[in-house]
Amino acid sequence: MTKIYQNIITAITNAEKLLAVLIDPDKMKVELVSNFISKVNQSIATHIFVGGSEVNEGMTETLVVEIKKFTDLPVVLFPGDIIQITDRADGLLFLSLISGRNPDYLIGKHVEAVSRLRAIDLEVMPTGYLLIENEKVTAVQRVSETLPIKRNNIQTIIDTAKAGELLGMKLMYLEAGSGATHAIETEIISKVKKELSIPLIVGGGIKSKQQIENGYKAGADLIVIGTAFEQDESFFEHLKK
Repeated sequence: MTKIYQNIITAITNAEKLLAVLIDPDKMKVELVSNFISKVNQSIATHIFVGGSEVNEGMTETLVVEIKKFTDLPVVLFPGDIIQITDRADGLLFLSLISGRNPDYLIGKHVEAVSRLRAIDLEVMPTGYLLIENEKVTAVQRVSETLPIKRNNIQTIIDTAKAGELLGMKLMYLEAGSGATHAIETEIISKVKKELSIPLIVGGGIKSKQQIENGYKAGADLIVIGTAFEQDESFFEHLKK
């Protein structure tokens, strides 16, 4: 089952840009889901990502079940750990943290996840995940015990992304980190995109419609927004269909 991935490829072929709203189970109260998702449905969002770096067991499934009551958008897991895997979602970004060198987040956690994935029907999308330096220590950095790639080391970012594609990754994700002080520079996005033949996802630090447009123009195929909505739901007003 590769429906979500094929739809991403089709959208890119048709020059359509995609937007995912990232919902952290640790920050979203279940009783607020209905109102929040109604705003998502009225926006230009095409996907809902669910996940976080530090989430208690069971919280992700509870949240996904509630989200699915109110939307037909694909719900894709963005897991920080295998306890966030649930077959109630539609798909899973199978993230390999290729910017770091912690074997647990390169392959270890993935091996642990196989027994769970084998028993459920979930579209699994191999995704190269690159954490790019920001002005603060992010949850991903803290939990994974890896260092991000320096922003000014653009060639290393490019080469790491390309290595991920050559290893067989189906998606590449450039991440500034949750609550990043600024978005990934357009120069990085454009140079990485020129090297890749797979879809490019960009997230972290994006707080305005202009930043979204800048990301698209630079070459991002799918942009992810999370903290901007958490801090100010009126941001949806700027992203209505």
